[in-house]
Amino acid sequence: MNQNRLQSGRKTQEAHRENIQKSLEHRLQVARAKGDEQLIRQLEAEMRYSS
Repeated sequence: MNQNRLQSGRKTQEAHRENIQKSLEHRLQVARAKGDEQLIRQLEAEMRYSS
């Protein structure tokens, strides 16, 4: 039972991390399309931090 909970928790953490990464990538695409250099730098730094 505990093993199942641990495995479920790991899957949840991985899904959360993937969702954050996808969100950051989308936000970065939008920032690039707008030419917002400050936001681009900020999002790139955030991506490095979350990796």
